[in-house]
Amino acid sequence: MATTDIAEQQLLIGGEWRGAAAGNSFERSNPYTGDIATTASAAGREDARAAVEAAHAALAEWSATGPGARRAVLSRAAELIIERQNEIAETMIEETGATFGWGMFNCMLASGMLREAAAQTYGTIGEVIPSDIPGKLAMAVRAPVGVVVGIAPWNAPVILSTRAVATPLAFGNTVVLKASELSPRTHAHVASAIADAGVPPGVINFLTNSPADAAGVVEELIAHPLTRRVNFTGSTRVGRIIAEIAGRHLKRVLLELGGKAPLIVLADANLERAAAATSFGAFFHQGQICMSTERIVVERSVAEPFADLLAARASALTVGDPRDPSTQIGPLINEAAVTRVGELVEDARGHGAKVLSGGEADGACYPPTVLLGVDSGMRVYNEESFGPLASIVVVDGVEEAIAVANDTEYGLAAAIFSENVPAALEIAQRIESGMCHINDATVHDEPQMPFGGVKASGWGRFGGRAALEEFTELRWITIQETERHYPI
Repeated sequence: MATTDIAEQQLLIGGEWRGAAAGNSFERSNPYTGDIATTASAAGREDARAAVEAAHAALAEWSATGPGARRAVLSRAAELIIERQNEIAETMIEETGATFGWGMFNCMLASGMLREAAAQTYGTIGEVIPSDIPGKLAMAVRAPVGVVVGIAPWNAPVILSTRAVATPLAFGNTVVLKASELSPRTHAHVASAIADAGVPPGVINFLTNSPADAAGVVEELIAHPLTRRVNFTGSTRVGRIIAEIAGRHLKRVLLELGGKAPLIVLADANLERAAAATSFGAFFHQGQICMSTERIVVERSVAEPFADLLAARASALTVGDPRDPSTQIGPLINEAAVTRVGELVEDARGHGAKVLSGGEADGACYPPTVLLGVDSGMRVYNEESFGPLASIVVVDGVEEAIAVANDTEYGLAAAIFSENVPAALEIAQRIESGMCHINDATVHDEPQMPFGGVKASGWGRFGGRAALEEFTELRWITIQETERHYPI
């Protein structure tokens, strides 16, 4: 059933789209217009239990399904995402204020993730391990873990909800996808595409919940005895809570959390390329991406010309209604986000930073803002802005640049611009981040790459072969082929 045909976005449990057991619902407003964008069923603890139990009931059949059949279903889901991409992008505009281009990019990358997951179905390869016992065949084999709970955020809703479930399904697990309260209908498109692609009932289950019910639903999903793995993408604050709950119940988790991505511009860098990458990395999707360029660390000799180039790019970006195809920068997710970004800018301004572009809210939007002369005494130096702010920190030399880049609790993405690639590669080895790109933007992802962070940016890796470690169990199985002598 197409989700857009449903007046109230429903839950998917055991192959059936239905309302919440208690009959509750909630509304999501369009962040630009304020109009109601979605009415969705508000799941409670009872629905969470039912979803996990439905996933467990479907596990035996799905885990025994051959890799070719699983590959075909995931490949079909990838096709459905592309077939429905216009509708999905429009839903993203309504629920999250995304531009149409960001919505279409989400669909493209999500489709690629499903195809990569499909390719991984034959990848659960084990090994034979030499044994010291005569006549013993010892093997290490990969097996599905069981029920996987995926908790996805709103900011890249198609990409990140797909990532939460695609490889777990490929490896023979069943899943429960918990949507963000800010993008319930967008996330439902992903669950619908996978269900419509032909997975058996219960293989994918889908929950939406009101903000007030989020804590209870999440706790129920993690604590349920049949849940075996949890993956979460979102803020470090919420990630800590999920990790604590999972720890109490001895559940393994994969966390991809906040970031404060540094981009280092060395004196020998191509400044035009660096400014282009910084503008993209800092302002794309209003800076509401975990990998967004938050701290630009620039050697003093090139700081002013680089800042001028970046400010010119920022000032040229079109800000406004995300429904307008010409819009490049849309609204922030809510009024609280606009207020937070404004407070960070005012704090920096009050402590001596120069505002080279932007600097004032425009209704629900905040124009791309370049701050020059940011230092550790300003809030924006340490706090994740999750907004269109580019903070330039001027340094003297490579050693100071590395120290400033690492001077954060976060460690997700990073970038270095230099014409001396071997030297940049040595610097990259010293940057405390899960990912580092030389002469490219901090915002970058590909389905087959190991994606994740260090420090307060989380642990574990999504993507490609790295996901095999997260969503399968490594088991030791032996066959004693000859008679064995035992000491007693």
